[in-house]
Amino acid sequence: MATVQGIGAPEGAAAPTLVPEAANPSVAGTRLNFRRHSTALAGTNELDRLYRSLADVTAESHPRTAKLLASSTRKVAQKVFEESGEVALEAMASKCHGIVRESADLLYHLVILWYRAGIHPDQVWSEMCARADEFGIAEKPPKEHHREHACPRQSKSNEA
Repeated sequence: MATVQGIGAPEGAAAPTLVPEAANPSVAGTRLNFRRHSTALAGTNELDRLYRSLADVTAESHPRTAKLLASSTRKVAQKVFEESGEVALEAMASKCHGIVRESADLLYHLVILWYRAGIHPDQVWSEMCARADEFGIAEKPPKEHHREHACPRQSKSNEA
């Protein structure tokens, strides 16, 4: 695979496969230890699993996530913005591990945002598939293709 402006695996090299490591002993039983998974399968499955698990989050089981779920939409959107900036900063510094770590944080916050808005990950995957069908890849479409729709569910506290 050839690189595109420094992104991707070098010519002739295999693309890296990201696999979650051993479970954190402080939260035993809440994470699986994946050793061999395809990147695509693991990625979508992990986002779906995170989304499904949000309904069962309590302040006792996952205090940080519970606090984020109880916060305003504005706060969650701010976290998405913040994490995307951190991904960009790690990229500018050419820190691959930092890009991976911050990308995981960004995806976590995106899933929280989707959950609060009543958007299931399948809806995002469907949009990407529709783009790939129309444009050949799931790239951002030209501005005239954007259609605005209201979110099916929003928290009562969108402000603050």
